[in-house]
Amino acid sequence: MTRENKAEPGLSDKAEECGEVACLRPQRLGAGQDPAKRKQILEGARRVFMRMGFDAASVNDITREAGVSKGTIYVYFNGKEELFEALCEDYRASMFADLMADIEHGLSGRDALVKFGVSLVTLITSEPVIRAQRIVIGVADRMPEVGARFYERGPKRGKALLKEFLDEQVAAGHLDIPDTELAAHQLSELFLAGIYRQRLFAAMPEEPSAELIRKNVIAAVDLFFIAYGPRRYQNGKSEDK
Repeated sequence: MTRENKAEPGLSDKAEECGEVACLRPQRLGAGQDPAKRKQILEGARRVFMRMGFDAASVNDITREAGVSKGTIYVYFNGKEELFEALCEDYRASMFADLMADIEHGLSGRDALVKFGVSLVTLITSEPVIRAQRIVIGVADRMPEVGARFYERGPKRGKALLKEFLDEQVAAGHLDIPDTELAAHQLSELFLAGIYRQRLFAAMPEEPSAELIRKNVIAAVDLFFIAYGPRRYQNGKSEDK
């Protein structure tokens, strides 16, 4: 099915409703601030947080890593908490843009879901993202607003995008789903089944191979279509092996 070119406006509408449009575009800089310098500081902070974790890291560590003075950091950020939140914002914006691009125009419902799923699992189980999620979990008790925003503007919005796509497929008669919000949660979990928690808790120390990810995603989509697909998909067989 060829979808109308409305993914980006639809996404913008959802973001407006949530008051989160800022996450889809670069952060606005203050007067006299240099975007290259801000990026330099964030890259240094990212390396420090990945290496040391949030609690052990200090602004002094970040100044040394980024190659800037402490005064320069405070021109852009109020402290390491704000630096960490800025890194989370950048991660969420990047993740959401990438996933939005993978629900492509012109792909069939099944092909689009496979492409989306492969991109989702590849991203979520990558080493930088796994480390970032561990840090967010580690600070969630003391900084619950960071964890909540991370979820609201990242995973929750990704599922909203998937729900929107499923709504369109239902309207076109390609899927039969009574509750697309629940189905979006179910499909996301199926994509990550057997891989994500092993990665998060270091039981799978290396990033999963492309072959394993694709096998997992295709099996998830096959199962999803058995539950919600039209009759021609409900024999449990997939042509994309």
